[in-house]
Amino acid sequence: MLSRWMSGSSRNLDREYNCTVRLLDDSEYTCTIQRDAKGQYLFDLLCHHLNLLEKDYFGIRFVDPDKQRHWLEFTKSVVKQMRAQPPFTMCFRVKFYPTDPAALKEEITRYLVFLQIKRDLYHGRLLCKTSDAALLAAYILQAEIGDYDPGKHPEGYSSKFQFFPKHSEKLERKIAEIHKSELSGQTPATSELNFLRKAQTLETYGVDPHPCKDVSGNAAFLAFTPFGFVVLQGNKRVHFIKWNEVTKMKFEGKTFYLYVSQKEEKKIVLTYFAPTPEACKHLWKCGIENQAFYKLEKSSQVRTVSSSNLFFKGSRFRYSGRVAKEVMESSAKIKREPPEIHRAGLVPSRSCPSITHGPRLSSVPRTRRRAVHISIMEGLESLRDSAHSTPVRSASHGDAFPAPGRGGRADSSERVAVIADENYSPADSVLPTPVAEHSLELMLLSRQPNGAPCSIEEEKESEAGTPAAAGEAEEVGGELRALCPGGPGSAQAEQVNKFVLSVLRLLLVTVGLLFVLLLLLIVLTESDLDTAFFRDIRQTPEFEQFHYQYFCPLRRWFACKVRAVVNLLIDT
Repeated sequence: MLSRWMSGSSRNLDREYNCTVRLLDDSEYTCTIQRDAKGQYLFDLLCHHLNLLEKDYFGIRFVDPDKQRHWLEFTKSVVKQMRAQPPFTMCFRVKFYPTDPAALKEEITRYLVFLQIKRDLYHGRLLCKTSDAALLAAYILQAEIGDYDPGKHPEGYSSKFQFFPKHSEKLERKIAEIHKSELSGQTPATSELNFLRKAQTLETYGVDPHPCKDVSGNAAFLAFTPFGFVVLQGNKRVHFIKWNEVTKMKFEGKTFYLYVSQKEEKKIVLTYFAPTPEACKHLWKCGIENQAFYKLEKSSQVRTVSSSNLFFKGSRFRYSGRVAKEVMESSAKIKREPPEIHRAGLVPSRSCPSITHGPRLSSVPRTRRRAVHISIMEGLESLRDSAHSTPVRSASHGDAFPAPGRGGRADSSERVAVIADENYSPADSVLPTPVAEHSLELMLLSRQPNGAPCSIEEEKESEAGTPAAAGEAEEVGGELRALCPGGPGSAQAEQVNKFVLSVLRLLLVTVGLLFVLLLLLIVLTESDLDTAFFRDIRQTPEFEQFHYQYFCPLRRWFACKVRAVVNLLIDT
């Protein structure tokens, strides 16, 4: 029987698991891993496949069965992190956006970052004015199809590309005009480099939004960028906090706390509520990793962080990679022949359809788009006006933080028409890829009446590897709508519950400590262990006094009571 158990255990340990990783160009990499394989092993396999050396900017993302996103931790077993059943499906994505993407050493790295930012543009995470959006889209056209050729590119050819969640005819004409007249002669590498330089100047560059609510119950998106912590509400950046001003991040349940210390010794606490405790923990871990990567000088300065001040409560986490400064120093030492790049401009793409994929998809009819002037990315005018150094207002722990309003209106010659009905809407990325007409309509219906998205689950269906059928899409839409209700009342009840749990936890730990002390006392007084540690304690005058004056009488009294109870039981 023992031999059968041992053979079964060895077979279980030697079991192989199939993994499929979706790359940034929507191709797939498939491999097998052992049960005990670490995340670093899988990541190294991917980087070898891509011929990538500047790999610290990238990571592997997956979605659990509860549709919560996670970054794969490289120091832990892949199988233990995946709660889903094999085969496992994951995505290769940019995890830490380069502070200056144009300064990356190798073209292959710049190309992968270009693909990521192109996805951000398509999914509504990168916002800008119409003029900037047209220029970015023209760079993509030049990189994918080269110079304008009247014989190959008929009238309206730019409309066959899906650069953004929504298009307008005016924007399409502007894209084609720039592509024809301004970008002729640029190689794909040059167009991609110019694209990165332009994208880096936008205020939502590097934003990976997390849906939350503030203390007043208003929807908000929290994000970590190469420059600091950002809060977006209603297409306005209401807070920007530099990394050196962030002193601490912690979470309790669904509540996320950000402690800020600004000049003149102003200290504030920003409080936000995530949809679920798992989402809040993911937000906290992302914040810890981003702050360590961008703020620290050396990876040796990284410390284990706890989500609570008490040792027995909360989660502990430690960033395990190199920091940005070390990555740049290492990149400067790379000396090899530039690897060959297989660009996927004309390969079918689920998330960014190219010119060979038929007509673009539209979320609303063309006539309606013209009527309401939804020309993508022209919004966030207020974000452009706010500088990175915009301070946040000092407030108490429970205060709300209103968004600073703009005094003037936009000039009529450059009308500001904001994506998603005047609200920052990365929720377009809740759509499965490939994007379908019925899914777009479902997304629009799942918004609140004021146009604010209930939640964001960007690319989750794509990352989970299950195409969304109509019933499943409706179920996801119901989950999103379920996240929206709730206000200050529910938050107050949640605070009371957390307080009760904290008290119970404290009592439990106190009882545990008393029990451990009692065991130690019994070992000291009743056992025959004669180690140096016990001998030194027993020979102290204080212990001898305690032993003879208190412990021995207590032991005799306890033994007497036990004998009395035993005699009573025998008599009955």
